[in-house]
Amino acid sequence: MSATQEAIDLTIIAARAAADVKATSITAIDVAERLALTDTFLVVSGSTERQVRAIVDSVEEALHKAGCRRKRREGMEGEAHWVLLDFGILMVHVQQDEDREFYALEKLWGDCPAIELPEDIQASEAAQESALAAYFSGGIDNATGVDATTAADQIS
Repeated sequence: MSATQEAIDLTIIAARAAADVKATSITAIDVAERLALTDTFLVVSGSTERQVRAIVDSVEEALHKAGCRRKRREGMEGEAHWVLLDFGILMVHVQQDEDREFYALEKLWGDCPAIELPEDIQASEAAQESALAAYFSGGIDNATGVDATTAADQIS
């Protein structure tokens, strides 16, 4: 049995909330057939502790507005390298970039089907990645003192 429509809808709400605060590598996975305790995983990345915390706040607020109550939250104490939000039918993994690469949850759950996310979420992420690539390649004036996140905000 695959993920319920409710779980998919909540996953999209959470993904959109994460994208709104510039989360990267937004991936949704249907784990319902392989894992009894949840239907979907949403895995997103943030570049810093501060961004991870902002993503967590945005996702929690959006799902609360949608009527979904968080059951558990782990990883916010300390440096917030990997925060797990448990909403029952949806689990959200917010990881700093280096932890995302190291643990590679998409590969671990690679035999599970991906959940297609709406184009606006994919377009938002693509625009941010292009802005960051332009910044680091010198397409945006590095001498301005503008950090990469601010540069991405200005372009998107």
